Amino acid sequence: MSFLTSRGQVAPQGIGKPVRRREDARLLTGGGRFADETNLPDQGYACMVRSPHAHALIASIDTEPAEGMPGVIAVLTGSDAERDALQPIPHRPVPANPHEVPLKSGDGSPFFLAPHPVLSVGKVRHVGEAVAVVVAETMSQATDAAERVEVRYEPLPAVTRSADAMAPEAPLVWEEHGANLCVDSEAGDQDATDAAFARAAHVVRLETAINRVTGVPMELRAAVGVYDPSAPRYTVYTSAGGGVVRQRDDIAAVLGVPPAAVRVVSGDVGGNFGIRNSTYPEFALVAWAARRVGRPVKWTCDRHDAFATDFHGRDLTSEAELALDENGRFLALRATNTSNLGASAISFVPLAKGIAISSSVYDIPCSYMRGRAVVTNTAPTSAYRSAGASGGRVRPRAHDRHRLPPPRLRPPRGPAAQPRPAESDAVPQSARPRL
Repeated sequence: MSFLTSRGQVAPQGIGKPVRRREDARLLTGGGRFADETNLPDQGYACMVRSPHAHALIASIDTEPAEGMPGVIAVLTGSDAERDALQPIPHRPVPANPHEVPLKSGDGSPFFLAPHPVLSVGKVRHVGEAVAVVVAETMSQATDAAERVEVRYEPLPAVTRSADAMAPEAPLVWEEHGANLCVDSEAGDQDATDAAFARAAHVVRLETAINRVTGVPMELRAAVGVYDPSAPRYTVYTSAGGGVVRQRDDIAAVLGVPPAAVRVVSGDVGGNFGIRNSTYPEFALVAWAARRVGRPVKWTCDRHDAFATDFHGRDLTSEAELALDENGRFLALRATNTSNLGASAISFVPLAKGIAISSSVYDIPCSYMRGRAVVTNTAPTSAYRSAGASGGRVRPRAHDRHRLPPPRLRPPRGPAAQPRPAESDAVPQSARPRL
């Protein structure tokens, strides 16, 4: 069913008319069902032990002091996860939408997809990365015991900014890759763009950065994991912002079982805007812990954890140049966008979107865009509302700096539209970027 057909069914009065919401009465009268409201008989409570370092070797983890604390059921580390063959979360960061500008290396080489382990082994790569899971009879007991897990770190130099990550002597987030650059993609016509710049009367340059943000949803993440050995089958109750199928498949891959052996149940979602679309380590960890301890295991995020470990957004830098003729008409655009992925590759969508929307609604005869993505010792980033927007400030700056008249956009013409006398100096209608 097409979007227009479905829209006609829910709004028979047509496009542009208000659609009466159906869910308000239930939510306003306390009928919502969110992840933290799920509780099961005999469930244990999980608390994550997280790294205070952005980059460090894990010299040792002593769980014995925590295991002796009241109510503690189990303390699980990355070594336990490794013995049970838990795998990194199989994020699919490369955009698959055929209508998007494709990301591709100039030499055809594959991108480096930095792994996303559910528990770190041997090394931590960002503040907040989980190194152990404590399961206890109550949340308070799990929290107290987590503070008694003794982790000895050997801090390493860290890199947090994209520009610093690409420096020749920058600390490597993933040594096996040999560089922090994961993606170096090109789009457009470089030769035509360079030629346009060579004959330009004016060139304006702009370097801008869109700062990193965290989503701060109203509902914090939570998950309850259950394991039924008789099936055998795992069930995870959570708020699946990206849909239960994606998270089911990801959790199954981490656990090394077929998707049919995992069920994800999602209720209402209290805020998303993209940061809940991908799978988080805790969703797989509660399922794994439930199998290890033989009872349901619940984990609930707090604001401190959320600020450090929710997928962040933005952190995109752009270096753009615009070529203009003597009358202020745009001749060409070229730019390099660099996306800070954080320590793991969750999504390249912000990078791809930034390339696609770079020329905005202006008719620019030719353009050349370079898109780069780097890993750093920061929390992973993902698509978060209006992903990829780099500000679009190079065009108004061009007209301000050179005292040129502002660009004028021609409205779309219908079959009966009449030409306007003043349109002779307006920008043509072609509004799609030519990449």
